[in-house]
Amino acid sequence: MNSPILWITLAIFAAGFALVLRHYFVLWLQAYFAGAHVSLLSLVSMSLRKIDPQVIVRCRIMCVQAGLADISRDALESQYLAGGDVKRITVALIVAHRASIELSFDTAAAVDLAGRDILDAVRLSVNPKVIMCPDPETGHGDTLDGVAKDGIQLKVRVRVTVRTNLPQLVGGATEATVIARVGQGIVSAIGSCESYRDALADPQIITRQVLAKGLDSQTAFAIVSIDIADIDVGTNVGAKLQHAQAEADIRIARAHAEERRAMAVAKEQQMIALTREYEAEIVLAEIGIPAAIAEAYRNGQLRAEKKPALHRKTPARSSRAGAQLF
Repeated sequence: MNSPILWITLAIFAAGFALVLRHYFVLWLQAYFAGAHVSLLSLVSMSLRKIDPQVIVRCRIMCVQAGLADISRDALESQYLAGGDVKRITVALIVAHRASIELSFDTAAAVDLAGRDILDAVRLSVNPKVIMCPDPETGHGDTLDGVAKDGIQLKVRVRVTVRTNLPQLVGGATEATVIARVGQGIVSAIGSCESYRDALADPQIITRQVLAKGLDSQTAFAIVSIDIADIDVGTNVGAKLQHAQAEADIRIARAHAEERRAMAVAKEQQMIALTREYEAEIVLAEIGIPAAIAEAYRNGQLRAEKKPALHRKTPARSSRAGAQLF
């Protein structure tokens, strides 16, 4: 009675084993001949853990064939389970190995999990990139404007050649920081020139000062070179400032003069009012004079003195005229 059940069980087991061989045998055979040494049980366990065995086996074969046999299968599986791009990490490690660039699997895995493209970073380390400073796409102008000590403005455009600084990819500043630092260094270098003619005669004065400051520290890029693409003379900022200062001084002097004029007018009005006050007091004093004279008469303090009549002869004509009048 148990015989049919046993045969059915054996048949199911044989069918499952055939399916496993059909699905994994090719991968196992590829790994075996490539020297990757992945067992059938490992392939089955990958599927049970929701890992694509084809990706792991192919990446493992690529590493072994490229001379990176120290990268284990467990490390690839862990990166796959963490959500990393195992294929791009493997290609990046191979490119770095071929270019004699020091890059470990742990660093590449960390960069990939941090959200950066490790393959593009390695390619940028092999083929440096040219960055325009300032970046015209940001909309902050096409030139870097600096003013020399003589007050003349210089307008500069710079080409910055950078390559990836692989050890600083995790936690390092981005391209925008490099552009900002280079722009700041260019403006500072122009400001340290005694005359704008010095910068025009030897533009490397600017680039040497910028490179000496180590602007690529703590960034994901290493500055290879800084080249002046264009340099033009701008406006005379010093003359404009002096003109503005002169106009401000004129306005201040006018304000002080107007203040003094207003004070003089106020003083004049004050003196006029004081004069009117004194005149009023005089009028009041004059009004009291008749009353004082009358009072003096009543008190006997004043008396009228009669003047003696003058005896003189008048002409006869005058006497007759006077007789006729009376």
